[in-house]
Amino acid sequence: MKIAIASDFHLGYERFRKDAFEQCQAALSEAAEAADAIVIPGDIFDMRAPKPDVIAEAINIFRNLSKRQWKAAVVEASAANKAYTSVPVLAIPGTHERRARGAENAVTLLGLAGLLVDVSDGYAVIEKGGERVMVYGIGGIAEERFRDVLKSLSPKPKEGCFSIFVFHQSVHELLPFSDDFVYTDELPKGFDLYVDGHIHNRVETESHGKHLLIPGSTVLTQLKAMEQEPKGFFVFDTKSGKYEFHRIKSRRFVVVHAEANGKSADELESAIREAIDTALSGGGVPVVRVEVGGKVGNGARNIDVDYNRVAKAYEGRAVVDIVKPGIEGVEHDSDADALRKGELESMPVKDYGLGLFLKKLKVSKYNLPISASQLFDLLSADTSKDKAVKTALEKLLAE
Repeated sequence: MKIAIASDFHLGYERFRKDAFEQCQAALSEAAEAADAIVIPGDIFDMRAPKPDVIAEAINIFRNLSKRQWKAAVVEASAANKAYTSVPVLAIPGTHERRARGAENAVTLLGLAGLLVDVSDGYAVIEKGGERVMVYGIGGIAEERFRDVLKSLSPKPKEGCFSIFVFHQSVHELLPFSDDFVYTDELPKGFDLYVDGHIHNRVETESHGKHLLIPGSTVLTQLKAMEQEPKGFFVFDTKSGKYEFHRIKSRRFVVVHAEANGKSADELESAIREAIDTALSGGGVPVVRVEVGGKVGNGARNIDVDYNRVAKAYEGRAVVDIVKPGIEGVEHDSDADALRKGELESMPVKDYGLGLFLKKLKVSKYNLPISASQLFDLLSADTSKDKAVKTALEKLLAE
């Protein structure tokens, strides 16, 4: 059986909303043509409570999948939520869809509508021509809880099935910045294939001697250098044990560099424009990230460089993101060094912030009724700081 693996569509992502929709649609429609079933390891949506029009976009995409004449079908399911379809499109919620216990998330709603099978905290079995594939999933949760959940659920492969374990977490070997991140050898043993989401660049590695595949996101979100690689999805053949990456049509992303090296403000602006111009030669309307290094010349100041004017000059031809010299507001020297060296390149900014938050709470011996990650989510969920603090305090006092 051929299993397509596509992840992190981030439908509703405001900066590139049209890209998110079109590239998700392309990935899923092409995956349906290339494979017998589709596995989605989280972050279909970009937010915990998507707007109705974003949910409508997702419904239209997944409804088209449900209308296909699939040769494979879900024949058995035992997960946290009941399966309402036999369509072989299986998914788990990611960290962007994670909500408080007892609250329905957007992926669960798609499952309730019969547009996919939500395999959170359980499994489903797909069958085609006598071959059976079991997919066991654990949705994205707070990193420090993942080991406990693995222990309590104790996922195991199913006899007579090619067994796949699907999760949505940071992996320590890929992001070695927190002891809370799971190691590959801590994943449940005995599965024939391991699939992860959450990390936005493509990764091909191993766990317990078997393939661990991370397809990466289908839309630009973090504008990190690793996102310059093609977007797409994997197709894994359960009979041969081989896989291939299928590239989809997506917006080009290019990282360029401009060095100050004693230049005046005008000279540096010219250098930035030249760097951007080189990225335009590939056609389309690319996203161009300009990384500016070095120091301006004597008598010149960084604030004299009009970065906004440069970016606006390319409207309609490119989306320009200019990273200014220096790193401000980083608390620890070691963290600043890691950022300068690019060691945090593949780490989501929110995960990095969560890591610093957890470090601080551990130092202060945090011991309150809700987990540190839940508190972080409450404080970061609302645009209004006052509302966020009020919500967090209400939650703490209610326990």
